[in-house]
Amino acid sequence: MARILITSAIPYINGIKHLGNLVGSQLPADLFARYMRARGHEVMFICATDEHGTPAELAAAKAGQPVAEYCAEMHTVQADIARGFRLSFDHFGRSSSLRNHVLTQHFAGQLADNGLIREVTEKMIYSVDDGRFLPDRYVEGTCPNCGYESARGDQCDNCTKQLDPTDLINPRSTISGSTNLELRETKHLYLMQRSLRDKLEAWIGSKTDWPLLTTSIAKKWLNDGDGLQDRGITRDLHWGIPVKRGDQPWPGMEGKVFYVWFDAPIEYIAATAEWADAQGLDDAAWQRWWRTDKGADDVTYYQFMGKDNVPFHTLSFPATILGSGEPWKLVDYLKSFNYLNYDGGQFSTSRGRGVFMDQALSILPADYWRWWLLSHAPESSDAEFTWENFQGSVNKDLADVLGNLVSRVTKFATAKFGTTVPAGGQFGPLETALVADLGARIREYESLMQAMEVRKAAAELRAIWVIGNEYLQAAAPWTVVKTDPEQAQAMIRLSLNLIRVYAILSQPFIPDASATMMAAIGSDDWTWPDDLPAAMRSLEPGQPFTVPENLFRKITDEERTDWQARFAGVRT
Repeated sequence: MARILITSAIPYINGIKHLGNLVGSQLPADLFARYMRARGHEVMFICATDEHGTPAELAAAKAGQPVAEYCAEMHTVQADIARGFRLSFDHFGRSSSLRNHVLTQHFAGQLADNGLIREVTEKMIYSVDDGRFLPDRYVEGTCPNCGYESARGDQCDNCTKQLDPTDLINPRSTISGSTNLELRETKHLYLMQRSLRDKLEAWIGSKTDWPLLTTSIAKKWLNDGDGLQDRGITRDLHWGIPVKRGDQPWPGMEGKVFYVWFDAPIEYIAATAEWADAQGLDDAAWQRWWRTDKGADDVTYYQFMGKDNVPFHTLSFPATILGSGEPWKLVDYLKSFNYLNYDGGQFSTSRGRGVFMDQALSILPADYWRWWLLSHAPESSDAEFTWENFQGSVNKDLADVLGNLVSRVTKFATAKFGTTVPAGGQFGPLETALVADLGARIREYESLMQAMEVRKAAAELRAIWVIGNEYLQAAAPWTVVKTDPEQAQAMIRLSLNLIRVYAILSQPFIPDASATMMAAIGSDDWTWPDDLPAAMRSLEPGQPFTVPENLFRKITDEERTDWQARFAGVRT
């Protein structure tokens, strides 16, 4: 049994996320966590809400709420939606937690003790009309790299270049829209990332099994332009983790907070400590996942995120870990994703273009979305959601292939042999061939899941469903029952066992449907089919089963047309 630590990029608190956000981090991480648990491994799957920085302050101001109240409310909303999508986090934490305050301040103190923090007096954008400094997303303007006119003061969404507010051309305040801006002096702390360049380069270079997307982005930001730059880790904001050195005031940093991109990744560790607190466990319980001197040396750590988060997780957060000089666990494998676009354009949170997670659950159950998103995951390139493709995938893959098999088998079995597993007959050549073919495909499916090849694993799972239908067509128990009812009983007994095997294999992708399948055949044995011949005889003759309600319903053309129109507009 291996010990597997999994984190997915933590979502900003500023509103409900769209399906592109979901498939870029949390959902594939959940797929992997579920698979690893199903194989008997010890898994710790951690996520949280990212509650600091300008996104939180701006969203709270727009909502007319105090920022702490807004964050608490939105954390509950996001946690409820995550449960709706069956995301199986061991803990869904908050970056505003006391644990994250303490750990962030600890890391800053360690970095300072190791000579990796320097104070910098710099000129920052100050809004005369707003009466305050404008860090990060409080400023928008034209990107100097690509010319995008709505670039933020921390990063351009169009070209992903990391920016400072002073880099922007024609800057404006996002509070008031004012262009009455000037440069004023302020003092901030910088993490001396350039001093860690050799360590970061060696660490990134050692990751020969990382996806090309991850490695190419990491190396680009390591070597782009003037190379790795020192990075400001404090901001002139009111909401955030106060700048302290451990638990002591940091002279000259009064009234400032740590930069959200400094404290947010530390929340992975803090959220695991929050998990231990919630379980009534001591610090050893979470340290065994994160401290290599406390038992984490045998942990394999996987991160999942969209490509825009890769620079922070391959450079900035590792710089914090390495620079601390303490034995913290570094990520072993970083799975990154391209973007999911929406119906000929981009998802847009600000304009409400596309399907948001709460809206998705309001029109169809989670499994429908999970299946489409994972089977179309944007791994090697950007992918695009279209309603035609979504309808086709649901109707063909889920309803026609898997749902149809479950319905045909259970209804025929009930009609001809009653509501218990039939006992007659022996498996013949067709059944033997099915088990052999199925075994080979399961081994391939396992290999793809282990390698986190999400789309290929989904395609292999669908192929596994298909061979079950092909067996039914070839065996034709509805014909055999007329001349050899004993052999027809054997065929149905194998087919009912096949439903159980399908439930186990499919559970990482479609957990609700898998639970329905397992309940219908009257089993609670989720043992992975390592011994497939035994698994295909798992159900005892005489064991009761039921005909489940329609496992998946088809999406009509009218529904597709309605949804396409409904989600093309501006979200209010």
